[in-house]
Amino acid sequence: MSAPDPVAFTIFNIDIMWYAILITGGILLGVLICCKRAPKHDLTGDQILNFTIISVPAAIIGARLYYVAFNWSDYSGDLLKILNTRAGGLAIHGGLIFGFAAAAILCILWKVRPLNLLDLVVPCVALAQSIGRWGNFFNSEAHGGPTDLPWAIIVNGQSVHPTFLYESIWCFLLFLFLIYMDNRRRFEGQTFLLYCGLYSVERFFVEGLRTDSLMIGPFRQAQVLSLSIIIVCVIAYVILYKRNKTKGNAAKEERKTEKTDTHEKIKGEH
Repeated sequence: MSAPDPVAFTIFNIDIMWYAILITGGILLGVLICCKRAPKHDLTGDQILNFTIISVPAAIIGARLYYVAFNWSDYSGDLLKILNTRAGGLAIHGGLIFGFAAAAILCILWKVRPLNLLDLVVPCVALAQSIGRWGNFFNSEAHGGPTDLPWAIIVNGQSVHPTFLYESIWCFLLFLFLIYMDNRRRFEGQTFLLYCGLYSVERFFVEGLRTDSLMIGPFRQAQVLSLSIIIVCVIAYVILYKRNKTKGNAAKEERKTEKTDTHEKIKGEH
């Protein structure tokens, strides 16, 4: 299967790309779901919109700067090229780092619990990624190496791995799983850590198939970062889980003591 025309339509001689439509659509759908689910996290839809207005632009800027940083030789001679995002060049890891960082800073300023907000947001981030990845298909980019698998796509006359599809499917399943887990979360930060860890597992393996990876010396930077995130998330998850379990046991003991004291008091009155 070959990619269709990357241009969706043209307005006033300006090409509107499918890539932009899909990314924007994914973000809007994610924001709508966040607003709908906000009360489950003691937040309001208006608060989510306030976070969105700042965090989304920060994520886009971060995605661009991250890409430019790892391809500096392509931009050092003409810095104005950095502003030309229509020519491509956004890195999801940069977007996630800047977007989450902006949200965390706003939480401090607006007195909102950061992990509680991130737990709400990450399932919708996964959904937005699932939709946005199809933009890579229309642009014939972010694909893998040659393959003869029946679901291969054709790029420049060659059958290659549709790595965008692998990530899109994973992120959609991750969205469903995170919604399920978030409705049953045991501690703040659980959903966020599950997202970071599980997305990184997928990215580590799929990145190994891609032909356009950003590099750190001889290593693929996405794999190095993904492996680091997995390790940090496992450690943080264990710590927060044990801390929550300890608090839960302490609360049970306190209730048990209160119940015993009440029983003794009633018994004494008789």
